[in-house]
Amino acid sequence: MFDWDEKPELNITPLVDVMLVLLAILMVISPNIVYEELIRLPQGSAQQEITEKKEIEISISDQRKIKIGSNQYIFETFADDFIRLAPTYPNDSTVRISADGRLNYSDVMYILSVVKKAGFHNVSLVTAQ
Repeated sequence: MFDWDEKPELNITPLVDVMLVLLAILMVISPNIVYEELIRLPQGSAQQEITEKKEIEISISDQRKIKIGSNQYIFETFADDFIRLAPTYPNDSTVRISADGRLNYSDVMYILSVVKKAGFHNVSLVTAQ
């Protein structure tokens, strides 16, 4: 019959197995949970227009005549003329300087220094192929 003096033993192995399986499933799924936060953006940020940067093309002939676009400048007065012209362009404009190969190096460096003093930092020297 029954032995009432025996103490019952609880078998918790199946319970631990089920808990480990649930823990493994939770660990696999939890990185994929995405939290969504609704944010109200200001109205002006979506309507900003993108503008193209202007390029300034400076070409110097072998007679030291300087041309910017359709305007022509004299070498001796170029510093004043360019500093007067500079505010019409944004400071982040790209300046491309192309010079005749027969010019002195110092003449080209003078033009480069005038452009830098006017506040332009994106300057390229164009070479002929």
